[in-house]
Amino acid sequence: MIKASATSISSSRVSIIIPTLQEEKLIVRVLEQFTSEMKQRYNLEVIVSDGGSTDKTVELARKYSDIIIEQPETVRQNISRGRNLGAKLASGEIFIFLNADTIIECPEHFFSTMIGLAMDRRFVAATCSVLVYPEEERFTDRLFHNFFNWYFWLLNVVGMGMGRGECHVVSKSMFDKVGGYNETVAAGEDYDLFLRLRRIGRIAFVRSLRVFESPRRYRRYGYIRISLLWFLNAFMVLFFHRSMLKEWEPIR
Repeated sequence: MIKASATSISSSRVSIIIPTLQEEKLIVRVLEQFTSEMKQRYNLEVIVSDGGSTDKTVELARKYSDIIIEQPETVRQNISRGRNLGAKLASGEIFIFLNADTIIECPEHFFSTMIGLAMDRRFVAATCSVLVYPEEERFTDRLFHNFFNWYFWLLNVVGMGMGRGECHVVSKSMFDKVGGYNETVAAGEDYDLFLRLRRIGRIAFVRSLRVFESPRRYRRYGYIRISLLWFLNAFMVLFFHRSMLKEWEPIR
C-alpha cells in the first residue's frame, strides 16, 4: 500500500470538508478526533460547511474548525452544495470529504495511506470501508455493511466507480476536472461523483481502512428500505443523471 513520506506530508495541504445540518449531538465527537498534533503533522485544515442549522451545530463547531461556512436559514442546502462550498474555500491540494457523523478508526494509518494515494498519479480518488459505531453495532449491521463494502469494492474493480459519502478522498485537480459534486443530485451524489471520476482513471478502495458512522438512519428505516432507496437512486443517477429523491431527509 502506498503511503506518503514525511517530506510529502509536510508539503501537501489537506482539507477535511464536513457538511453539517442539525448535528449538535455528534459534531464535537467528530471534530475532536482532529487534534492539534494531528493537524500539524498531516498539514490538515478542517472546514465545516453548514446547511442552515438552527441548533448548536455552528456554535459547537467554531472551537474545532479552521473555517466555518454558514448558510442563511432561509436557504435550503443539499449535501452536494455543502461539499462544493467547502471545496471552494479550501486551501488544500487534497480534499477529504467526510460526513458529520464519520469517525476514523486509525487516523495515523488513514492519513498516511490516503495522502499517498491522492498524490499517486495512478489513481484519481480513494475511499474505504464503512461500518457503524462499534459500541452500537448489531449482527445485522455487520452483515449489511460487510456485504456492501465488498460490493462497492467490486464496482470500482469492474470500472463503475463507487465511494460512499462517509469518505471521499480526491485531489483538488481531479475534483475540479470533473466539476465537483452535482448540486442537482440530492441523494446518490457520492455515486454520481465516483462514476465521473472512474471515467478518467482508477479509484483505490482500501478495504483495510475503516471509518464508522452512526446507525441512526438504519434504526429509523431498516435495511430493506435503505437498500431499496440506494438502488433506486443509483439507477436514476446512472441512467438519468438525477436522483429519485428531492432531498435526503436528515435523521437526528
